[in-house]
Amino acid sequence: MLREFLKSKIHRATVTQSNLHYSGSLTIDEDLLDKSGILPNEHIRVYNIHTGQRFETYVIKGERGSGEIVLNGAAARKGAPGDLLIIVAYCYLSEEEISSHSARIVILGKDNVVEEVIDSPNVSKK
Repeated sequence: MLREFLKSKIHRATVTQSNLHYSGSLTIDEDLLDKSGILPNEHIRVYNIHTGQRFETYVIKGERGSGEIVLNGAAARKGAPGDLLIIVAYCYLSEEEISSHSARIVILGKDNVVEEVIDSPNVSKK
């Protein structure tokens, strides 16, 4: 049996742009992808702190060092520039993998600058 666990989280990402007529989804600065371990085209879930909206989409690699978080296409209807987002990716783990798993959490500050990177404690099975 596989269980679903948090793999990566980008916390308090500020939307920098919204582009309704772009074919795509959520563009994320490549530096933030590297820090979080999220890959281009990876399935993500996005939680808008301002509106309470939640949606699923995939990642587009943004320009390195730009700080950009861009809502594209249909995702542009789920928020606006200035909104704060929580971006998460999950993974499926076998029973054997659970005890060694560690999630990566990236906390952002102003202008989507990384303030802290946390590797969560390993999950312990009871």
